[in-house]
Amino acid sequence: MNKPNLNTVAPLTRRSLLRTTGLLGIAAVPAVSLLSGCATGGSDASSGTSPAAGATSAANPLGVDTSAPLEVYVFKGGYGDDYAKFDEAIYKKSFPKATITHNGIQQVQTELQPRFVAGNPPAVIDNSGASAMVLGTLVGNGQVTDLSDLLKAPSIDDPSKTVADTLLPGALTATTFDGKVMALPYVYTAYGFWYSQSLFQKNGWEWPTTWSGLVTLAGKIKAAGISPFAYGGQTAPDYFMQPLISLAVKLGGVSTVTDIDNLKAGAWQSEPMQQAAQAIAALVKNGWMMSGSAGLTHTQAQTSWVQGKAAIYPSGSWIEAEMKGITPDGFDMVLGTLPSLTAADQLPVTALYTGASEKYIVPAQSKNVRGGLEFLRIMLSQSAATHFSELTHAPTVVKGAASGQDFGSTAFGSVTKAITAAGDNTFMYLFPSWYPTMATTLKTEIGNLLAGRSDAAGFLKKMQATADAVTADSSIKKYTR
Repeated sequence: MNKPNLNTVAPLTRRSLLRTTGLLGIAAVPAVSLLSGCATGGSDASSGTSPAAGATSAANPLGVDTSAPLEVYVFKGGYGDDYAKFDEAIYKKSFPKATITHNGIQQVQTELQPRFVAGNPPAVIDNSGASAMVLGTLVGNGQVTDLSDLLKAPSIDDPSKTVADTLLPGALTATTFDGKVMALPYVYTAYGFWYSQSLFQKNGWEWPTTWSGLVTLAGKIKAAGISPFAYGGQTAPDYFMQPLISLAVKLGGVSTVTDIDNLKAGAWQSEPMQQAAQAIAALVKNGWMMSGSAGLTHTQAQTSWVQGKAAIYPSGSWIEAEMKGITPDGFDMVLGTLPSLTAADQLPVTALYTGASEKYIVPAQSKNVRGGLEFLRIMLSQSAATHFSELTHAPTVVKGAASGQDFGSTAFGSVTKAITAAGDNTFMYLFPSWYPTMATTLKTEIGNLLAGRSDAAGFLKKMQATADAVTADSSIKKYTR
């Protein structure tokens, strides 16, 4: 999804993080083709497959060279990089002969692209932030390792389960290319409408379970002299795409969004999409968007929200970390799951738009691919995942980690409850990361919709036209799910 240091809101804002999710867009940098360079003891760069394991054992199921150096690069944004040092200490305990080099960085592509070009990348990279390398480009060039061996390996906490068995539903969807998982997204993000629990309690408001209930609530909020909704029109109008898609998917089922991802003819014109777009457009027509939102950055809009100028803000669960240092004491932000659009919705109201970010990759040409895979296995242990959540107030992709704990955070507590309530009823969309032109059109056109420059029909027409153009362009590689 962007992440300022946890102790401040720096220029590296949520937008940076969002670009790393692979759900709402692509990296802010061009899709530069990284040169493969010469192999240096790593994987076959043309396939992205793992090199053969060394001697294996119960303590070393991935066949790590116990004395090989391990280089770890972590994006130092909103989640910091201290959590990775905890994981590195576990690795060192398992392989005391290994030298571990830790690097906390912010400009991932700038610092590491030369290493890829030279054929000497590090073992593990948190490919995140505004300067993240484009995952699709790396995959296309065979420069990242297929994580199949990691996912088939026994988990650290329960060897009777594979690593894959320990992950939450949909955790790997956004990083699966042609059936192969090419990156490990570590942070499990829940999306919805956010609000101040204390503000709602003060006014006697409750979060609704139906869209008509939300409409009624918005009227009450407006009558209280507060703008019901805010958004950042300059940088992140596409944050409102998660509510729109959530309404459509709950109404029409998951096929509503998979048809869009798969470029199915007319998918943007489906009845669920029309009803959802009309519902969002009605918020604008009713005057429920905070005045001036179209000209705000997402950070400015979020600041207005925590200052009480707007009551509801669409975002993912990174929001607490991003606004740390600005949010007043007692604000008590919580996640509101998207209400059901109609009584005939196919999915329950607890269904949740989720995604996963902080995409860790193991470069195919690394000198220690097996060590990189083992480091990710350690990250997916209960102790490492719980430690991460305690430090950052963000959930990981590991099932049950930090379950029942809120670490003093209403935001984190509400997210874990929402994830538990959703169960297997989770969904996401992938088309912006697969097709950059669609990401560009989405941002422009939903911005037009929210600013009242177009209506629901116009928004869907533009999106369908772009999807049709992508479908017709034989030079664009197509993906399906």
